[in-house]
Amino acid sequence: MGKGYRIEVKDGDPQEALRGFLRTLLERDEIAAVMTPLRLPAGTAVMPTLVADATNLERAEPLSPAFPLNAARLLSRLSRAEAGGKVAVVVRPCELRAFTELAKLHQGARDDLLVVGLDCPGAVENRVFSKAAEEDGAGDLSLRFTREALKGEEHPAGLDLAPACRVCEHVIADAADILIGLHGLDVDKEIWVTSGTELGEEVLSEMGLSGASEPESRPARIQALVDERTARRDKMFEETHQATSTVEGLTAYLASCVNCYNCRVACPVCYCRECVFTTDVFDHEPRQYLNWARRKGAVKMPTDTVFYHLTRMAHMSLACVGCGQCSNACPNDIPVMELFRTMAHRAQESFDYEAGRNPEEAPPLAVFLENELTEVVGL
Repeated sequence: MGKGYRIEVKDGDPQEALRGFLRTLLERDEIAAVMTPLRLPAGTAVMPTLVADATNLERAEPLSPAFPLNAARLLSRLSRAEAGGKVAVVVRPCELRAFTELAKLHQGARDDLLVVGLDCPGAVENRVFSKAAEEDGAGDLSLRFTREALKGEEHPAGLDLAPACRVCEHVIADAADILIGLHGLDVDKEIWVTSGTELGEEVLSEMGLSGASEPESRPARIQALVDERTARRDKMFEETHQATSTVEGLTAYLASCVNCYNCRVACPVCYCRECVFTTDVFDHEPRQYLNWARRKGAVKMPTDTVFYHLTRMAHMSLACVGCGQCSNACPNDIPVMELFRTMAHRAQESFDYEAGRNPEEAPPLAVFLENELTEVVGL
């Protein structure tokens, strides 16, 4: 990390302090636009929005608990080719980790991005946020949620954290160019910021911010949160393994799947232009269904649901960052995240690899390492 700086918070409004920080970024000649969560003009929806006119930042909600999608795919769209200017992007840790995996797969690059990573207090599921925002107003909800989540409240603003957030041990975006520190601070008074790269340090040093050391309470708060989340995660792994370790158990776990493929569409690291499951490979002839029914006595419809999930696990378990958007998108509330995160953890552990950990670390199976899986290859 580079030098530390202090963002002053006036009138107890950290959201407005961050808006001011983003306005200052947008004033820089090399920054063409800022992408940040922003409350849309109509209603209470909060969506990632590309802002080129700073007046629109008055509706920016960088602290919103809304997480309608993992923005890694949006970063991919902004960086697959030359954009004509650098874009500052405000992201959660899981969004940056997912984009790191996409960049390794040549689906984007950081050359034209200035990555601003926020400490993550957690998020809530889409339906939970929509209902709460309609009742309270998105802006008030964001501040209440953030304050209470940073204090360790189990139900900040009276809301349940998304299941993925409850078991996510990656609470800081430590690979970002600029890191916005929230954990361990009284954000009604100040926000701590530091750099993670030379680009970030160059930008921060020219913003006129006061220097500041990392708050003494911050490392301990982060470690306590990581320990708490890791314990929950390991318990989830064990419960999910017990429920799905047999074919019968896995079939029951996925019984209500309707093959909508929402989980595939919502997954930030599932990037294929054409999926085999949307081709005619699985467009079975009517007589095939009848043959299966006659042979077995009955066949569940739609078919191929378990095979679909097994294929997805084999395809992307080494790149899964556990963001939970698969579960967020499921219409039948199947705990897809729990299953995929459990399998991904085991797969990545086998290769001593963690998705999104290091931009310079090649994905497993992309390179040959002589000391890898020696018990299998016999070297």
